[in-house]
Amino acid sequence: MLTIEIFSDVICPWCFIGKRRLDKALDGETGAGVTVRWRPYQLYPHAPIEGWDRQDFMQRRYGAAAESGRVPSRIREEAEQEGLDLRYDLIRRVPNTLLAHRLMELAELKDSQHALAEALFVGYFCNGEDVGDIDTLAGIGAQVGLDPNETHKLLAGDFAQEEVQQQLQRAPELGVVGVPGYVLGGGFLLPGAQSVDTMQQIITRAKLRLGNGL
Repeated sequence: MLTIEIFSDVICPWCFIGKRRLDKALDGETGAGVTVRWRPYQLYPHAPIEGWDRQDFMQRRYGAAAESGRVPSRIREEAEQEGLDLRYDLIRRVPNTLLAHRLMELAELKDSQHALAEALFVGYFCNGEDVGDIDTLAGIGAQVGLDPNETHKLLAGDFAQEEVQQQLQRAPELGVVGVPGYVLGGGFLLPGAQSVDTMQQIITRAKLRLGNGL
């Protein structure tokens, strides 16, 4: 069994694009004997718990003329190839994603982590939802079968805080300095939203190496 660990942030457009490409890569023979485990990464680890106003954030970062609703052309083109309509015009906040990563750990216990990753990406990039808000997260979690009351209770406490922090610290140790980052078999790192063909080739190679005990 080959485990692919995906280091990702829920507000990273390339992670959304990469997720769709990985789904295609794993559809069929390539996906046999493969398990997927999502791991946390934070693009903005110092964001306040309530997040930032996106328009203010964009202007601070890119200047007064920055348009918060404009999707960069390359991201838009690559997303469209995967059937994604990114609605940056609907996004009002740049959230702190720590709560979302803790929710992903709850979903792992319920065997719905991969489905939750998709729901979080869609919620943020397609619907403009604030994925740093506990009520919003409870609603998104409910879409994949998580109990909203349990979600509220656990996220309001300290559930999975230690695990998430450990994985955040582990990422750079594995060479993950940007996302998405795919760690195959606990060692080999495939960086970035690679093409479907490249993913299939690397996954097949990793499965062969694992089968040979290398």
